Amino acid sequence: MTASVRVDRQRACDRRCPSRPSLIRWVGCTLDALVPDGPKAGEVTVRYVEPEESRSLNARFRGKDRPTNVLSFPAADDPAELVTLPGADGPYLGDLVICPSIVEGEADEQGKSRRAHHAHMVVHGILHLLGYDHLTEAEAERMESIEIRVLGALGYPDPYA
Repeated sequence: MTASVRVDRQRACDRRCPSRPSLIRWVGCTLDALVPDGPKAGEVTVRYVEPEESRSLNARFRGKDRPTNVLSFPAADDPAELVTLPGADGPYLGDLVICPSIVEGEADEQGKSRRAHHAHMVVHGILHLLGYDHLTEAEAERMESIEIRVLGALGYPDPYA
């Protein structure tokens, strides 16, 4: 990993959550995969929550009254307008809110390792913070190809296979 990454890890749930070093590695590998087009450094907050907080935020910001695996709250509407705060190594990318019970339930249902699925949700969320989306087939293919490449570099299998 060559990207400089700072992660504020918040734990607002009873479940075990990935460590800060794991998050730094996953975010850094994602940023590295976007060079030369993406930021070479960045700061992000990753908050792990119970299903009720996930449901509340999903209802408030997406109009979906159910908990979800990951929510992304970009720091800027346009990734080109990301701001680097004084004393920071890179721009503030935004916030990810992850619900471990949803992520782990999905992993179990899909026969994936929980750790690999947690990594996937972080990679997926970081891409959303940087303006990637999957609303059209072309956007989904682009985003998924980056996810597959990053997860492969991290030693995890293709999440879409």
